[in-house]
Order: sequence, then structure tokens, then C-alpha cells
Amino acid sequence: MAIRGRALLRMLLVPAAVALAACSTQAAPDTAGTAPAQAEGRHPVSGLEVTDLTVTSGGQVHRFRVEVAATPQDQARGLMFRTAMGADEGMIFPLAQVRMASFWMRNTVIPLDIIFIGPDNRILNIAAMTTPYSEEPIPSIAPAKAVLELNGGRAEQLGIAPGDLVEW
Repeated sequence: MAIRGRALLRMLLVPAAVALAACSTQAAPDTAGTAPAQAEGRHPVSGLEVTDLTVTSGGQVHRFRVEVAATPQDQARGLMFRTAMGADEGMIFPLAQVRMASFWMRNTVIPLDIIFIGPDNRILNIAAMTTPYSEEPIPSIAPAKAVLELNGGRAEQLGIAPGDLVEW
């Protein structure tokens, strides 16, 4: 009887332990999604390089830690599927050449401010509070050298506007 009891207990505990382990590994990406950008230079979720970026607006300097989407693959993924981003975090998309740029929100869960940056490092235009999951094109008003994405509403909150200087 004791052997059957142990076998039954083992039959119940092993699947429970496996299920618990599976749940904890699946939960890890969600909790990492809220972690701030890492100081050592790589973002904990994307694995992308993280760098300092400043926006000088009306004499004030706003500091951000941004992921650098440098490759076409990184740029195609962008912030898709991310559920959270820190208030002073973002993503910069340096373009291979100065050109008209257009973004969309396909598979992007959180609203973003999409900030188009001209060849002189000044903000051309801002698409504020973009609609999650929208496939509507969001264009620059002139040729851009980079695009910056911040949390939706953050630019307005900080008074960031066209003409402001962006450096990274």
C-alpha cells in the first residue's frame, strides 16, 4: 500500500511541477517587458543595443535610454508585441539614407508617439498617440534621417515639438 501511495503521489506531483515550471518561464517575458533599459548596453527584452538620447526643447534637455533598431530586421519588428515601455525609454530607427519615411502600428500593442527626425537632427513632425494595431501609414512631412518612438503622449507631456533638437 505504501508503494502505491508513493507512486500515486509521484504521478500527481511530477506533472504539477512541470506545469509550474512551464508557467514561470512563460511569465518571464512579460515581467521583463516592464524592466527599464539596462545600463550595460542591451535591452532585456529585445536584446538590442541601448544608448542615451536627448531632446533639447525650449532650453530643457529631456534624457531617454533608447533601443537602437539598426538592421532592417530590427526595424521591421520595432516595438511590435511589447506590452510596456518605461517613461524615459524608446526606440530609435536610424535610416540607411535620408528619405521620406512611413511607419505603421501593425502588431504594436501600446500607443506611441512617432517622431520623425530630419538630416539636421531636428524634429520634422510628430504623430502623437498612434492607434495600436493600425495599418494606416504614418508619414514624415519631409525626408528623415531617423525615427524615434516614445510612449504615446510623452512628447506632449514634456513639451517636445517640431524643431526640437534630437541627439544620440
